[in-house]
Amino acid sequence: MSKEDPPGTDVADVSDRGPAAREVERPASQEGRLERAIGAEVHRRRRASGATLAEMAVRTGISKPMLSKIEHAQISCSLTTLARLADALDIPVTAFFRGADVEREAVHTASGAGARIVARGTRVGHDYTLLGGLRGQHNRMEAHLVTLTERSEVFPLFQHPGTELLYMLEGHMVYGHGGASYDMRPGDALQLDGEGVHGPTELVELPIRFLSVVAHPDSG
Repeated sequence: MSKEDPPGTDVADVSDRGPAAREVERPASQEGRLERAIGAEVHRRRRASGATLAEMAVRTGISKPMLSKIEHAQISCSLTTLARLADALDIPVTAFFRGADVEREAVHTASGAGARIVARGTRVGHDYTLLGGLRGQHNRMEAHLVTLTERSEVFPLFQHPGTELLYMLEGHMVYGHGGASYDMRPGDALQLDGEGVHGPTELVELPIRFLSVVAHPDSG
């Protein structure tokens, strides 16, 4: 990690990933949120361009100490300074405000209040309950609680863009994806590429309940 970068920026450590890396002591103060958004975006764009602080200082005519203060949200930028940075990085000035005033959404579904979805598997005892859908900046996520209560010789197959996570809650089943089969019991998780044909192939112990979370790419 270089001295010019915020702490932890480039350190490849296990602690940088997973739930622990997402923990915060308290919500960020609303004061200075614009400076933080601009600083983070300047830093990200500069690093993506491969430029050091010194090189960016030469390109923009802004001193290296000033650039460091901007990236660390220690100073408010003038429009002239932002324009210089935008020209050097070949981006619109508005790109620096990404995330400054974005509403952060959440979807809460009380127990038993999810919408029941009628799908191909409904006629053979497959129950789908929508637990919520949320569209992010680059994708759309849906969560379903799936309950299988009847044995069947023929199972519905699924195929869709994006990725899917299955988490077993109850029962025992064999789940197929492409040419592979996976033995799924309570506590087991399966992440898969939705483009591969997938679905249950054997219901070993009923009832079966599992959580299905699908992240679809945003097609616009």
